[in-house]
Amino acid sequence: MRTIFFTVSLLISPLCMAGQIYKWVDVQGVTHFDSQPPQGQEAATLVTPSSSASKPDTLPGSSAIGNQQDIDNTVKKQVAEQQAQLNAFCVQARTNLARLQNNPRLREDVDGEMRRLTDQQRQERISETQKQIADNCCRSRACLR
Repeated sequence: MRTIFFTVSLLISPLCMAGQIYKWVDVQGVTHFDSQPPQGQEAATLVTPSSSASKPDTLPGSSAIGNQQDIDNTVKKQVAEQQAQLNAFCVQARTNLARLQNNPRLREDVDGEMRRLTDQQRQERISETQKQIADNCCRSRACLR
């Protein structure tokens, strides 16, 4: 009978402690905790868990796992978007390289005027484009045609 009473009192005790608790230090430097604030002294109110917070609806750590999965999904989406942007850049760079290599008469718009690229300018652009492709689009140098 005593064990049943003791067990029930342990189970009910968190529900009873849901009120405010005050903390203060007396003149001797002793820290006190009580449900009533001291008279004539300043006391800090401590935040205590409510009875609903003492009964978690989920397993311990499951919200942390859920948060980590959300973070993982967000990072995967960001990586996929970056990869898609990189792929689009690589396609455009390879297209530009093919145009530079196959067409000796290229023109560019400079301040509203169309100017023809010299052979030296075209070769510089070819080198720059090949470097960009090599730096950003190739896992090996063999991808340059």
